[in-house]
Amino acid sequence: MRISTQMIFEQNVRGITQSQQKWLNYGEQLSTGKRVNRPSDDPVAASQAIVVSQAQAQNSQYATARIFATQKASLEESVLSQVTSSIQTAQEKIVYASNGTLSDDDRASLATQLQGVRDQLLNLANSTDGNGRYIFAGYKTDSQPFVDSGTSVNYVGGTEDITQKVDSARTMVIGHTGTEVFDSITSNAEAEPDGSASETNLFTMLDTAIAALNTPQEDLDQTGRDALQAVVDKTSRGLKNSLNNVLKVRSELGTQLNELDNLDSLGDDRSLQQSQQMSNLVDADWNSVISSYVMQQTALQASYKAFSDMQGMSLFQLNS
Repeated sequence: MRISTQMIFEQNVRGITQSQQKWLNYGEQLSTGKRVNRPSDDPVAASQAIVVSQAQAQNSQYATARIFATQKASLEESVLSQVTSSIQTAQEKIVYASNGTLSDDDRASLATQLQGVRDQLLNLANSTDGNGRYIFAGYKTDSQPFVDSGTSVNYVGGTEDITQKVDSARTMVIGHTGTEVFDSITSNAEAEPDGSASETNLFTMLDTAIAALNTPQEDLDQTGRDALQAVVDKTSRGLKNSLNNVLKVRSELGTQLNELDNLDSLGDDRSLQQSQQMSNLVDADWNSVISSYVMQQTALQASYKAFSDMQGMSLFQLNS
């Protein structure tokens, strides 16, 4: 088989081109720090990197969701802390109101103080976050959840708690409805002595007590006075039940805040593992790449020299 000069020339050019392309690829890895810059560099690693990248994006989304959930739950817990203090203040007033030696003026003064506590609780029940959204309105965050009709306080908010998916297998309540906080009692609540239904509405408890304290007792017989005292006693039991209910909700929030901290730690560990996995798939091995780059550069220079020397060779030069 005869090998033409043209074939030899093309083979040498092809070899130089391939060597130059390898050298340029190593240079690209050095400049980007990536071993895989396009799918063709390593199809298997590139496809696995896509899966890892999607997992990283999902993990980042859950981290953002946990930030929102923590802010939401922390704000509600802060408001409920004030609600707890207000209920305890009301309890103190009710206990004092049970003193049989109080005059009608004293009782009226206590009623005024209870009215202030009641108004404060109503304001807390209609609390908003920094964006003007009502905290205890469920998913109806754009409308005031509690409305004072003058004779009663009615809840007109949403009926479903606000939930947030904070991890792949965890969805938690980050916003309770007003009904759960201000119109509920626990399963182990103190029952009424006569077997009647316990009052659940915090505002109704206070309104009935305020009305009883504002009623003059001087012109009442013992039966009438006992009836008013029974209202005060029922309110005392109701406030105790209501306080326990609020503390239960706060306990749930505290547990969830601790869980969010733990999920954040797990998310950070997961992020670190995913970053390491991604690095193993696509990042360049600096020692290997630098070594290969220098060796390929040397080989390319040798190829250039050999090709240049070959071009100067001919039969006439050999015979001269």
